[in-house]
This record gives sequence, structure tokens and C-alpha cells, in this order.
Amino acid sequence: MDQNAANVTAALRRPLASARVWASALVVVAFALSLLAGSAAGAPTVKVWFLQGEQMSSVTRPGTTAEDAIRQLLRGPTAAEAKQGVETYVPAGTKLRSVTVVDGLATVDLSLKFALGRDGASLLARLSQVVHTATGPEGATKVRLLIEGGVPLGMFPGVSLAGRPITVDYLETPNVPVPEPPAEKALPVEAGLRSVQQRLVQLGYLLPQDVDHKDGPATQSAVLAFQKWEGLARDAQIGPQTRKRLQSAKRPTPLTRGGSRRRAEVLLDRQVALAIENDKVVRVIHVSTGAASTPTPPGTFKVYSKIPKWWSVPFREWLLWAVPFNGGIAFHELAEVPPYPASHGCVREVYVNSKWMYDFARVGMPVKVIAKS
Repeated sequence: MDQNAANVTAALRRPLASARVWASALVVVAFALSLLAGSAAGAPTVKVWFLQGEQMSSVTRPGTTAEDAIRQLLRGPTAAEAKQGVETYVPAGTKLRSVTVVDGLATVDLSLKFALGRDGASLLARLSQVVHTATGPEGATKVRLLIEGGVPLGMFPGVSLAGRPITVDYLETPNVPVPEPPAEKALPVEAGLRSVQQRLVQLGYLLPQDVDHKDGPATQSAVLAFQKWEGLARDAQIGPQTRKRLQSAKRPTPLTRGGSRRRAEVLLDRQVALAIENDKVVRVIHVSTGAASTPTPPGTFKVYSKIPKWWSVPFREWLLWAVPFNGGIAFHELAEVPPYPASHGCVREVYVNSKWMYDFARVGMPVKVIAKS
């Protein structure tokens, strides 16, 4: 081979050699990235506890210590979690002063911001969040809460922090009796009420056995559900407008078509729940869903359990005839069911309706929560 040919051959080989070097480098980089990804996938995590409806809900965050967990708690849920109804009751701006874990006791010192506000339910919820989040990491089994270095006294309704740490078991143990249905009041028989009740039965708002000529809780709830559906004033009174609309009203129909034989729709704007069987509304129920600060998230869910007596750990109260369908969000009975959204995210029902919905529901039953109907 002459010198010119040798030069040409060398020139051709140099790009091939460079390509091999770059290919080798890319392989090394890819391998390194895969190691990093594997390391991240196996990175240690801590559980951070928020709320979903009336119950606690945990998420995982990076970390190993109780301090890591509390710092993640103070950051709050992500936007994606919030869309699923995950909420925090810890006030924004709360600062962590210190966290120590000694012999299974986690001592958490928070700034004064944590203690502000007089809403007893909110105070209990934020206490539960701290206790659940601080236990677990570093072997902590109980929590001592401090505010600006001192023990908060008389702050949490029904819970004393003086001289005793708080455990998850303590919060999960009911401290109040199961509520009894309110005593029935003697009501007068009202002339002309029977025809109104019969009409409410025909339209799916009242049960036949509740036709009793008396303006009791069942009739008032049915009238309120009717007023909500028809867009009337929500006063539960059988006034002229309500009587007039009853004459021309039609039985409500489902907003969606479903393949399931039995299902439910919750209409957030109208504050009613539709119990549906074979695509026919069999009952319209007056409910109260999540308040503006703790809204009930729209979406399609399924009933995953039926619990006659469900204890709310964060709010330390009984939820009777609970039918959960989205984490801690459930149909359940509560004494206060106003005609507007007022719950922590759940679907509240009055006692005259809660057992009926409990019996109607099936595990696996679809529940569609609709924002605009």
C-alpha cells in the first residue's frame, strides 16, 4: 500500500474509533443512571399522615427519621393528592422547632402557629396527624407534643397532654358512647299532609311507610331533598311554591347511564344523593357534602366496605351506618346535616335515611360524585 492509501485508511478509521468511544461512554452513562434509578426506587421512606374525609390517610415521603416525617407533614399534601380529597389540618406556616426520639418517645416541639384557632375538630385532627406521623420512624411508639417548648394544656377537646404522651392506640379507642337516635316527639296529625306525602312517595323522595299525616323528620328530609332537586328555597317547609311544584314535578332520572344494576350518584351542586337501580332512581336523599375548605372530590369510585359503627380517629366521634367509597370518604349518619355543604368531605345523612342507604349499598357498588348536575 502506498503512503497516500495508508493516510486515507487512517483517516477513515478515526471516526469509527471516536464512535466506539462515544458508544462506550453512553453505555457507562446509561448504566450509571440505571444504578441511580434503582437506588432511588429503594430509597428509604417514611409515612406521613393526612386526612381523607373523616379518617386518617397515609402517603410515603423520602426520609428515615421522625424529623424527616414531621417536616414532610408541614409541607402538606401534593396537588395530585388534594384532588383525591387528601387534606391537612395543620395550619400553614407552622414551624418545627425540634424533634427528638428517646426510648420510643418522640418529643415534637412546634411553633405557636400550630395551636391557633378554636375549632375543636380541626385541633383534634392536627393532633392526630402529628401523633400518627411521629410514631414509627426511629422506633417511636408515643408522642409528647410541645408548643414553643411548653406543654399545651386544655387545647384539645377531650384530650389531656399533661404528664402523659399520646399513642395511636389511645386515639383509636372510642371515648364517647355510640349515639342513640333522637327521641321521637309527639307530633299532631295535619289535615292535607297525607296527599303531599303520597306525592313524595310517587316521586321517590319518601318511603311508603313514612306516610303518617305528620310533619316529622322523614317528611322534612324528603321535602328538603325535593326542594334541592327542583331548585326551590331549602327550608323543609311545605309552602305554596313547594306544593305547586309537587303537582307538576317528575321523578328524577340519573345523570349517567351505568352498567351496574345498583349504583349511586352524589350531586354536589344540588346536595342530594340518587340511589339508582336498573337505571331508575329509587330514592332521592338529602345530604351534606364537603365544605369549601374540605370539598368532596368528584370522580367515580366503588363502595369497598360497610361499617355499622365507624370510629373517626381524627375527630373522635362515631360515624353510624358508614358506607365508605373513597378512602375515609363515606356515606354516614351524623346529627348535623344542614342543607348546604358542611362536612369534612364525607356525605352526611340524617338518621332517618342512613340505615336505608346502608342496606341499599353493596360492596363494589359504583358511586359517581358529580360537581355540576
